[in-house]
Amino acid sequence: MANTFDKLEVDFIDQDESVQVVADTIGSSGEEVPARYVRPEVEVDPVIVDAEGYSLPVIDLSRLLDPEFSEEETAELGSACEDWGFFQLVNHGVDEGWMQQTKSDITEFFRLPLQEKMAVAIPPNGMQGFGHHFVFSKEQKLDWVDLLFLSTRPVDERNMDFWPKKPPTFRDSLDKYSQEIANVFAKLFKSMAFNLGVDEETLLRAFKGQPQSVRINHYPPCRQADKVLGLSPHTDGVGLTLLLQVNDVQGLQIRKDGKWFAVQNLPGAIIVNVGDVLEILTNGKYKSIEHRAVINPDKERITIAAFHSAPLFCTIGPLQELLMTDEARYKTVDGVEFTKGYFAAKLEGRRYLESLKLGR
Repeated sequence: MANTFDKLEVDFIDQDESVQVVADTIGSSGEEVPARYVRPEVEVDPVIVDAEGYSLPVIDLSRLLDPEFSEEETAELGSACEDWGFFQLVNHGVDEGWMQQTKSDITEFFRLPLQEKMAVAIPPNGMQGFGHHFVFSKEQKLDWVDLLFLSTRPVDERNMDFWPKKPPTFRDSLDKYSQEIANVFAKLFKSMAFNLGVDEETLLRAFKGQPQSVRINHYPPCRQADKVLGLSPHTDGVGLTLLLQVNDVQGLQIRKDGKWFAVQNLPGAIIVNVGDVLEILTNGKYKSIEHRAVINPDKERITIAAFHSAPLFCTIGPLQELLMTDEARYKTVDGVEFTKGYFAAKLEGRRYLESLKLGR
């Protein structure tokens, strides 16, 4: 069966330069960061670190599922989605063995020689594979990251041409991890439906087939880390994102009160954030928040973000159950139109999401 991403043409240009190679070159030669990667805004943007009142909410999935504590924890979940749009998920139940194997395989993949990683390179105007996203011109600024993007679910829509054969356990571990994460998604959506006061099936129907993809990110270290960005400020054009730190290097920042807040990932926790689709479905009750990735001067950072999306061929708009007591605040759009509009916005903050608001 043709993959969803194979049906979507995106006008990216070829960008075959590996950031790892650039990082190795300037690291050994002492050269300046190439102008295409220099981001002046990094030095001027205020960043909140360990400030009082700025602590990412922590949600315990085991409490969400326990009848004794579920009501209290569900209220905490709703508050986190409304006030922060982000939370750290603990006691998530993802099998520790498969999680560690996935981390090991991802790390080994990015340590392969470039020519071996290029065996699964993103094709022209493609989405899946190893390389870069959101490169629309030869003049634009680039992010300091190499990525591997794959469609993981439904299983029968996978394009295995882009799934690395090295290391040999990569495919099996990612398959198992994607199933574990799909189970977490389903449990979170059930609790969210309860918090929102909508029928569970109504919310799940918006994600029919549970489309899932992963973006595996490798951020090489950079001695001039204050000049580069690992990932430009953006929101996620999906329902929910679950982010797993592959190693212990921090780098995620979210925009809070007009400033950047540096997230300190709890050991073993998965960071969850609301995406644009869920903000629209909840008619703005849950918030899709800008976030970015910064670079460590001495250590590589590796992450795997699992995206739970709406089907490409669907309509995206506020849930009718929520409109019984409130006016629609967002347009209802076709799924293909939404996806193309998201990519056309070139990863520029909340620009596309704001364009879908009514009565702006």
